[in-house]
Amino acid sequence: MYYVLQFLKEDLPKVVVQGIPEVSRAVIHIDEQSGKEKYKLLVEGDNLRAVMATHGVKGTRTTSNNTYEVEKTLGIEAARTTIINEIQYTMVNHGMSIDRRHVMLLSDLMTYKGEVLGITRFGLAKMKESVLMLASFEKTADHLFDAAYFGQKDSVCAWPQP
Repeated sequence: MYYVLQFLKEDLPKVVVQGIPEVSRAVIHIDEQSGKEKYKLLVEGDNLRAVMATHGVKGTRTTSNNTYEVEKTLGIEAARTTIINEIQYTMVNHGMSIDRRHVMLLSDLMTYKGEVLGITRFGLAKMKESVLMLASFEKTADHLFDAAYFGQKDSVCAWPQP
């Protein structure tokens, strides 16, 4: 009997009874901020497309904090909006406020290539147009040395050229 219970304990979580296999957990959240009860279904997992296509789910009201999943499902503009919302949400929950335009500038920088690029040395390395942008983040001496060695230029001017 003990071995059967151990077997079931290991194998039952792998069985999909109903729903989307990529969703591991769902919780009903009651939001009472406006004085009126609002129900939200919080889902842990992936496959935003399948969740939006589920009968009874309003696809236009469905959101995700997985930027890459949003980009794959809804496109780069939706991913940009997700980045803005998630940065704002994180800052507010840590008691910090930041002007939305700064966050929009950061999200524009992360998505202007048509794909989501991280603000890490690896994501910035894909933005090779500006030597100074690469040097301003990490490994400053390495980027400046490489730019000098390979004769790279960075056109910096105060006024846009006509």
